[in-house]
Amino acid sequence: MAKKLYIGGLSYSTTDDSMKSAFAQAGTVESATVIIDKMTGKSRGFGFVEMSNDSEAEAAIQMWNGKDLDGRNITVNEARPMESRPPRRDFGGRGGGGSRGGFGGGQRSSW
Repeated sequence: MAKKLYIGGLSYSTTDDSMKSAFAQAGTVESATVIIDKMTGKSRGFGFVEMSNDSEAEAAIQMWNGKDLDGRNITVNEARPMESRPPRRDFGGRGGGGSRGGFGGGQRSSW
């Protein structure tokens, strides 16, 4: 069964392909994904590698944890399941503002 590894401290130049080829030195890589920020489109500095079995995953941890990849010392360990987070607050489409209606907050009489 495949085992997922967390890879932290990645260089912003590291790509899915370069990470996959590096970890392939330890065994069969099922997938390699660098996490990208939705707003900027740039790497968030971490990713995940899925190795084909437990022994290859352990070999990858031993081979890469604390070692240099693309100019940065990376952290490699077994990925933990994502913790549940509280639901996001919904502002009902109001955009966070009040319903005061217009500049100055009230009606004006003509002079």
